[in-house]
Amino acid sequence: MRQCAEIRKTNETEITVNLNIDGSGVHKINTGIKFFDHMLEQLAHHSGFDLEVNVISHDKDNHHIVEDTAITIGTALSKALGDKKGITRYGEKILPMDEALVLCVVDLSGRVFSKVTAELRDEKTSDFETVILPHFFSSFAQAALMTIHIKMLDGYDTHHIIEAIFKSFARALKTAVSYDKNNLDKVPSTKGIL
Repeated sequence: MRQCAEIRKTNETEITVNLNIDGSGVHKINTGIKFFDHMLEQLAHHSGFDLEVNVISHDKDNHHIVEDTAITIGTALSKALGDKKGITRYGEKILPMDEALVLCVVDLSGRVFSKVTAELRDEKTSDFETVILPHFFSSFAQAALMTIHIKMLDGYDTHHIIEAIFKSFARALKTAVSYDKNNLDKVPSTKGIL
């Protein structure tokens, strides 16, 4: 089983993550931000990862909660993948949610890059500040050592756009971490490492 328990403690937050890549989407999420909890539930469900996240916030700053949660989940993912031998490495998904349409492409390359291109008309949806969204993926990419490209193709409802982003990211990750049955003993790179 590819799994990892990760704890991150700072002066701002204490975060515990339990991640099982080869799970069935079972999740238990408590970040203190309702909408963010909902998005992480989507991440677990659509990736098939078993995911437990518990956050204690010392400064009650949503930015720190989202950033540190992204770092902790990303670190757990990187550790659970190990040497990445046998994985597909790349994943992509175009995903609709009502009027919203989002493209996500990921590469578990060991190289860090993240770009989120989305027109979000509202500063908040529920209790989530939308300005934090690109920072979540940037922090995730840095911790997981991966490349993430997310592009909104259509949409106007902020909730739908963000939810489509998390679902497409989850589905792209599901593909990228899946095993390539023809190359189980190989790292998917001509360099021999990722």
